[in-house]
Amino acid sequence: MLGTWEIILIALVILLIFGGRKIPELMKGLGKGVRSFKNGLNGNDDTKEEVKQEQK
Repeated sequence: MLGTWEIILIALVILLIFGGRKIPELMKGLGKGVRSFKNGLNGNDDTKEEVKQEQK
């Protein structure tokens, strides 16, 4: 298990590597990936509709 200090250290290293402005973009991409993965497991094929909405 990771302790509090290890998590803080990892967060600081990520912040130093990517910078403050890139982190929201990375988290947004990660969220979309997880959502797509869950939809794939459940058999939902809503990704086509999401892509159409994002292109508008």
